[in-house]
Amino acid sequence: MSDDTFDAIVVGAGPAGSACAYTLAKEGRSVLLLDRGNSAGAKNVSGGRLYTYALELVEPGLYERAPLQRKIVREQIMLMNDRGATTVDYFDPGFGEAVPQSYSVIRAALDEWFAGEAEAQGAMVAPGVVVDGLIEENGRIVGIRTGEDEMRADVVVAADGVNSLLGQKAGLFPDVKASAVGVGVKETIELPDELISARFGVKEGEGAARVAIGCTEGISGGGFLYTNKGSISLGIVFNPEQAGRQTRHIQDIFQDYKMHPAIHALIEGGTSVEYGAHLVPEKGYHGIPKQLSRDGFVVVGDAAQFGINTGLIIRGMDLAIVSGLAAAKAIIAAKQPADVGTLYRQQLEELLLIANQQAYQNFHGIFEISRIFREYPALANDAMQFLFRVDGKKPKPMLKGLLDIVKRNVSFGKLLGDGWKIYRHI
Repeated sequence: MSDDTFDAIVVGAGPAGSACAYTLAKEGRSVLLLDRGNSAGAKNVSGGRLYTYALELVEPGLYERAPLQRKIVREQIMLMNDRGATTVDYFDPGFGEAVPQSYSVIRAALDEWFAGEAEAQGAMVAPGVVVDGLIEENGRIVGIRTGEDEMRADVVVAADGVNSLLGQKAGLFPDVKASAVGVGVKETIELPDELISARFGVKEGEGAARVAIGCTEGISGGGFLYTNKGSISLGIVFNPEQAGRQTRHIQDIFQDYKMHPAIHALIEGGTSVEYGAHLVPEKGYHGIPKQLSRDGFVVVGDAAQFGINTGLIIRGMDLAIVSGLAAAKAIIAAKQPADVGTLYRQQLEELLLIANQQAYQNFHGIFEISRIFREYPALANDAMQFLFRVDGKKPKPMLKGLLDIVKRNVSFGKLLGDGWKIYRHI
């Protein structure tokens, strides 16, 4: 293999890497797609959601071949305290009828399928390969090292995840900081399809996506739940710096989330079949490195910190696919490898990835308001309890009762200050 030279070597067979390899191979370019897992997706845990427009950008109709789970028709937001939950449920069965807006997915299945699609287009897929370093000659990256082998290419594409070792070795950015990432703890729980449909009020093939706030013991973060075919993906995402200062173990906080009456009722009777954790980019637009490339090298997907998390909207896979597509288009259009970096930036703009990141660029500042993760969910549940409680006792006047609940949870000064800060960041 040391004698082989490719147009591109793509390291990492997640959505970003496979989108890049697929597009390059489809255009007749020689491309090697590497992954450290025994198969693409083998290192991924549980599931998530995919906005299908991204696959349509790669190739119209591609999403119809993908191993998608359930079309998301219910968007749910849950505010939790230790005894109750207030849930906002938005239902639209026609959400994106032409191309359904989003589906739940199981990453292991999705990644294996996408890498297979790239291979069918002509890419060489090599799982079980750990890339140890980069080959640099005369100031440019010309290949990768894996063990004693060297493989060369005009361009190396790093799709090796949020803590991109290749991006660091290339000198584009330092080691990832704890403040820039979240830790996601995930579990897959098997349940019969009919139970899932009944519990979430959806038809066969339809599903729900739920985010939860107030389930992380005051740590910046939240919970999520996605309905799949025959299973539910459940998890929490939290700030690792804050978690390190807690006395309770994260697994115990996650267990409390699972056993909360509002969550347990949805997963009761299920069987846990998968459990794990991984890092996710959290800073959004402000976390994107200033330098995404150098001569012969580009970073894509989580490695480039592409991601959106507003607390209510969580996006990663679609942005990863778009970035992989952008890198491939840049490589195809480049007259020489040195042009790839500039063209990559242009493609990120043209494919609206940067515009999407900028639209939510200030939301992360809202996460600095610690009361969002404990006091305000408690306030919402106390208010709902007051509004609906009928116990035969003399009721308080409505306005006085609600004002008392506010004062019991947060001072009016802090409430106004937090409201102003939220206004400034949206």
